[in-house]
Amino acid sequence: MKKAKILPLACCLCVMALLAACGGDDGAGGEPAAVQPRAVAGGSGPADGDRIILGSLGEASNLIPYLTADAASHSVAGLLYVSLLRYDRNLAVEPYAAESYAVLDGGRRLRFTLRRGILWEDGEEVTAEDVKFTWQLVREPATGSPYAEDFRQVKEFHVLDRYSFEVVYDTYFVRALGTWMNPILPRHVLEGQDIRTTSFARRPVGAGPYRLASWETGSRITLKASPTYFEGRPHISEVVFRIIPDVSTTFMEAGAGRLDVVDLTPQQYLRQTNTPWWRREFRKYDYLASLYVFLGFNLEHPVFQDVRVRQAISRGIGRDDLVRGVLLGQGVAAFGPFKPGTWASHPDLRPPRRDVAAARRLLAEAGYADTDGDGVLEKNGRPLAFTILTNQGNEQRILTATVIQAQLREIGIAVKVRTVEWAAFIREFVDKGRFDAIILGWTLPPDPDCYSVWHSSQAVPGGLNLVRYRNAEVDRLLEDARSTPDQEVRAALYRKFQEVLDRDQPYCFLYVPSALMAVQARFRGVEPAQAGIMYNFDKWWVPKDLQKYAVTP
Repeated sequence: MKKAKILPLACCLCVMALLAACGGDDGAGGEPAAVQPRAVAGGSGPADGDRIILGSLGEASNLIPYLTADAASHSVAGLLYVSLLRYDRNLAVEPYAAESYAVLDGGRRLRFTLRRGILWEDGEEVTAEDVKFTWQLVREPATGSPYAEDFRQVKEFHVLDRYSFEVVYDTYFVRALGTWMNPILPRHVLEGQDIRTTSFARRPVGAGPYRLASWETGSRITLKASPTYFEGRPHISEVVFRIIPDVSTTFMEAGAGRLDVVDLTPQQYLRQTNTPWWRREFRKYDYLASLYVFLGFNLEHPVFQDVRVRQAISRGIGRDDLVRGVLLGQGVAAFGPFKPGTWASHPDLRPPRRDVAAARRLLAEAGYADTDGDGVLEKNGRPLAFTILTNQGNEQRILTATVIQAQLREIGIAVKVRTVEWAAFIREFVDKGRFDAIILGWTLPPDPDCYSVWHSSQAVPGGLNLVRYRNAEVDRLLEDARSTPDQEVRAALYRKFQEVLDRDQPYCFLYVPSALMAVQARFRGVEPAQAGIMYNFDKWWVPKDLQKYAVTP
């Protein structure tokens, strides 16, 4: 089960984020359907107070969101900072810290005016110089940010006055507005510091709805409502992220009343929560998540450098079996990096069907044969074997790996499954490319640009091109798609892009799960929308007579 991810409040970086989850995501989808509990008592208007407790499989690694791609970090950071723009409930762009913005010169120039009186938690005012500092910091090579490319598209930055500035692009950039949905960092705190070693990573100063109160390593991160937040102090006084690296334990903690927001596995959603207590205490939500789960190959590993091996593995995996057996039907098979049914998704491609005979033919063409009769293919005396790595506590991904292990055994491949604690998994293995194959998930932002994940320039240590995929045709298609405002032209480019991925199989796209969430019934203001259910989290509240915790302001 994934952690509850706070989507796009202040700092949902408008790129994909790695999920520690095994369930759904609260990002854009069809509007969530809510399974409502029996009516409960409560006051008539919003009230301040109470605490909300969320479970997180992984622990945040860094609260400077430009330095990390893991969703555990972004879940917390999303409540600490503000951005110029954000998505509204219907995924339309709206001003946030910006009072206004203008798109000029055919999209090659943007002008922003900040709201006056937005304060950092130390009392200093947020200004245009903070935005310029953030732009300079993120694009700096020494920073090593996986999100630098968007900021490097900005060729000129002109501060006009304390609250206004313009940015200039050489050409139209489709993600220009999305760039400014990223968090603003405080110049007066960070200037002159080494961003890679600063203590700010664990003691941030933000201007968002919440402030960091405490961080108990391996246990919990606690946030307090900010009394100076420019949109008004959030009603919920305290947000606690409990680090519980196990899906079953998380569910038991929710069932014992010690968690308020929980992502459910299909088994939990369909069966284990169909009890009088769960129907009374929680509201359940179900919608197709904006994420996909994949088996990614380390393309620098000798075994996976032969495209026929990757194609054979893809043909050896039964995606429908995974949807039925792992997701219990709560999701759909995947065939590419876009959410099925969206405008960028290929209208004609379909998930590969399992074909054991075709898989064996491909491996034979690649020179593999079972010469010793043990059921495992060999080539030049080396068995066809590799290890799938995924994160501990994620039962859904572990089960997915186990099913794939059995399926690939049938085509002569020996697969081992290894799990690693989330923080070490990302830091020591994924970021450093120390894996044969991995099972992970990417969240999908509303705009389909996925340059950061697939372009060759991002195939570097710490980059988001985790599998080191390099293809000149893909590079050109992605570059062209992000430089045209014409959606039909972009769609055609993305169709070609998906066809190349379908041929090359750098990933085996596995499935798009349903987001299966439960929220404790005492919380009000939860309004399902195209943006999910967490988009307005800072407006949630609990009636006074239902508040569970006494929290000191």
